[in-house]
Amino acid sequence: MSTLGWWRLVYAAFAGFLLFHGFSASENAPNYSFMHNATSAPFLSYYDYIVVGGGTAGCPLAATLSHRANVLLLERGGSPYGDPNITKLVNFGASLSDLSPWSPSQRFISTDGVINSRARVLGGGSCLNAGFYTRASPEYIRQAGWDGRLVNQSYEWVEKLVAFEPHLGHWQSAVRNGLLEVGVVPFNGFTFDHINGTKVGGTIFDEQGNRHTAADLLEYANPRGLTVLLYATVQKILFRFRGRRSRPEAYGVIFRDGSGIEHRAYLKYGFKNEIIISAGALGSPQLLMLSGVGPVAHLRAHNIPVVLDQPLVGQGMCDNPMNAVFVPSPIPVEVSLIEVVGITHFGSYIEAASGETFSASVTTTSRNYGMFSPKIGQLSTVPPKQRTPEAIARAVEYLDNLDQAALQGGFILEKIMGPISTGHLELQTRNPDDNPSVTFNYFQHPLDLQRCVQGIQTIGKIVESESFSKFRYDYMSWPGLVNMTEHSPINLLPRHYNSSIPLETFCRDTVMTIWHYHGGCQVSRVVDPDYKVLGVEALRVIDGSTFNYSPGTNPQATVMMLGRYMGVKILRERLGN
Repeated sequence: MSTLGWWRLVYAAFAGFLLFHGFSASENAPNYSFMHNATSAPFLSYYDYIVVGGGTAGCPLAATLSHRANVLLLERGGSPYGDPNITKLVNFGASLSDLSPWSPSQRFISTDGVINSRARVLGGGSCLNAGFYTRASPEYIRQAGWDGRLVNQSYEWVEKLVAFEPHLGHWQSAVRNGLLEVGVVPFNGFTFDHINGTKVGGTIFDEQGNRHTAADLLEYANPRGLTVLLYATVQKILFRFRGRRSRPEAYGVIFRDGSGIEHRAYLKYGFKNEIIISAGALGSPQLLMLSGVGPVAHLRAHNIPVVLDQPLVGQGMCDNPMNAVFVPSPIPVEVSLIEVVGITHFGSYIEAASGETFSASVTTTSRNYGMFSPKIGQLSTVPPKQRTPEAIARAVEYLDNLDQAALQGGFILEKIMGPISTGHLELQTRNPDDNPSVTFNYFQHPLDLQRCVQGIQTIGKIVESESFSKFRYDYMSWPGLVNMTEHSPINLLPRHYNSSIPLETFCRDTVMTIWHYHGGCQVSRVVDPDYKVLGVEALRVIDGSTFNYSPGTNPQATVMMLGRYMGVKILRERLGN
């Protein structure tokens, strides 16, 4: 081997070491010297990579790229640090119920009538969700065409900072034992892996109930290679054509700071430099359309100059429907979010949440009903076109007036895999701060509905199991619990008030979101297997908008993994490895 070849080998090995072990100069959250308010940004700047969206994928992606490049990460929201409504488990739901313009969540309502939320904060959905951490199945990884070894390394990289083993209380233990008693077997213990049967999964809440988010993964960043700008809303991607027959090439972005001042950031000269959109399943297809990449008729209807006619942008939108049954308990139960999951053979995942988050908030005098609160949009007493703040206020008032004992207990929920049913996303305005219109078509496919019915039937067996006996009232029958749940404020769909309802009707009437929506920029439709936007140069999309199906029982682990995974792959391409 020549001397030059030997040095190249040494350089490649050293670069690989840095990718997986990082620099000693890394910083600890929340004291990031590279994080600034966008009002302090120059009006014009240049970078090797511009990442749009500091969410669940964008943070690990930018942290990784910063080790061998100069990276700009643009986040439209603020910092999660110092906000107990984000950082404390006992305050779960408070951010989702905050409708202010500076809230870390932004509410939207699908055309199906289900109220939902999207993140508007550094760390993305990992700052708002119920915290469950679990990997995708090996089959999912194979179908995605990912490198299994690098996937495992990337998961481990994430888990060192943000994943923990929960301590099960009595309620969660009863759910676990009930799952096993009714045949969701075997018991796989505590594991991050996706395995059929019952398991205890990971959580991003530590033993003290503190949330750890994708923003914490910026601790891995090279501070000299990263700039994070908060309250920086990207207006559009800039494109140019280098020749008459050339494809459009992304070369910069326009963004506005919190004061409305316009800034521009451009890619430095270099054919490997890129813009990467990681704005989420709503934000990424929305930004492509606002930038002129999307269905030509739709773009022209909004007077957007067409860069590329791409009819599949915004298609394939999915949201895994969730349905739940409230089980009042004769004895107090612990505060818990998702900790145990039953992965069934028929395609439904059984999970549970419980405790004081359904009674009183620690930080307010008003009650907080956690994952199933009308305050966060889980409402069902009026049809979609009558969804108003007044309807939500009436539901909150009704629950606030109930006796505390009536709310003691928890929910057992089922969420279907996939799903198979799909919808679409369209622009409503040209303002990136406005929500697009999205349709998910819950239960449009009969197999989705069948899986829900089987999941609800399994919940019934758990409630009636010996393992769960001390957490249910003897006089309350399973049909009674179903009817009680069916008459509670869950979403905005019309209701069927019958004494005995088919479970198919129950599924349709009480459908909720568990915030696992995805699609809009799917692989092989909008992006290629390397997440490069088809028909465009120097532009990728890396986030949950590229998924055809939701990974595992809960997607956040895989979204964080994907940010790290693709960051490593992009740097390997850059370094010629």
